[in-house]
Amino acid sequence: MKYVAPSMSEAMKKVRSELGEDAVILNSKVTHTGGILGLFKKKMVEVVAAVDPMVEAEKAEMKKLRHQHKISKSAPDKSVKEKTSIPEDYVQQELKELKNMIAAFTTAKQFEQYDERIRRILTHLQEQGLKEALLVKAGSYLDDKLKLAKDTTNNVENDLLVWAKQFIKNEIIDIQMSGISYKKKYINVIGPTGVGKTTTLAKMAAEAVIDKRMKIGFITTDTYRIAAIEQLKTYAGLLNVPVEVVYKIEDYKKAIDKFTDFDHVFIDTAGRNFREKKYVEDMRKIIDFERDMETFLVLSLTSKETDMKEIIAQFSSIDICRYIFTKLDETSSYGSMMNVIKETQRGIAYITTGQDVPEDISEVNAEEIGRLLLKGFSYERSSISS
Repeated sequence: MKYVAPSMSEAMKKVRSELGEDAVILNSKVTHTGGILGLFKKKMVEVVAAVDPMVEAEKAEMKKLRHQHKISKSAPDKSVKEKTSIPEDYVQQELKELKNMIAAFTTAKQFEQYDERIRRILTHLQEQGLKEALLVKAGSYLDDKLKLAKDTTNNVENDLLVWAKQFIKNEIIDIQMSGISYKKKYINVIGPTGVGKTTTLAKMAAEAVIDKRMKIGFITTDTYRIAAIEQLKTYAGLLNVPVEVVYKIEDYKKAIDKFTDFDHVFIDTAGRNFREKKYVEDMRKIIDFERDMETFLVLSLTSKETDMKEIIAQFSSIDICRYIFTKLDETSSYGSMMNVIKETQRGIAYITTGQDVPEDISEVNAEEIGRLLLKGFSYERSSISS
């Protein structure tokens, strides 16, 4: 649908009022109307917007699943032959448990030459999602350590845990782990939709404003969703910093000029569908990634590792400094994080654990990753087939 208003903000209000927060901006341009003999024309903003069909489809599918589940729970059992509707979440959970059982059995057979206590640690790390090559190295490392210290150790179980954490640390100790360096003026976050880029950017900006007393500004190119702009404006208001909304390369250049005297500029980008290479190319047309910029790729720990690797590949044309892993509080599996940084030899800047700004963000190091991977492990609770 087409909307015409005296300003972009007025046009946004019309779009939001009629199409809601899930509306997407398809096109925008400045037009001139009225006037006499070409003079005194009135400047207007024309916006073409629509409701994202993917969002609508997801809502419809969720509504359908909830309705089907409700019917299956309330419908009487007419016949033992009648097919029962099983919730998809239940099926997924059953499959996950089955995979874990198979994985534990496989590990037990593969590493049966090791001490049982080593096998229990390896099983735990496998359940965490640590890739096979690292499990093999870990098994050999722990076995060697145990043989060397067999006559001197007073607490084998405790020492094995210490050695396991040391192994993880040794594997990634040479990979840089640090937050913003503040050596470059422009600080940019990129990544797919839904990983929490805007909230993460606000947390990073809060540190610069509150702790370091820096003068900063926001730029957002995420004009695809209206809600994203409003969210960043809310954070900007709380931090008392200006925000510029960029629709095209000319807007970006003007914003850069406006922030000439600022210490740093934090840039929020659109997520969109990471599988579409076109969106990465569109982003490069607006943002000058070569200009004094530190770029962080945001990944969610609730994502599958295959998806993470696909995202990284899609953004390979951009010089990424380090990763930011979000939603640490929404999962108990951290192996994919270890696998990704080990495989790409690119470190982590931050991990985030919630929505609170600026509290739920912290830097991480190799030792902390070892602690996370072995978090919750105990010999009493672990089990392995003999």
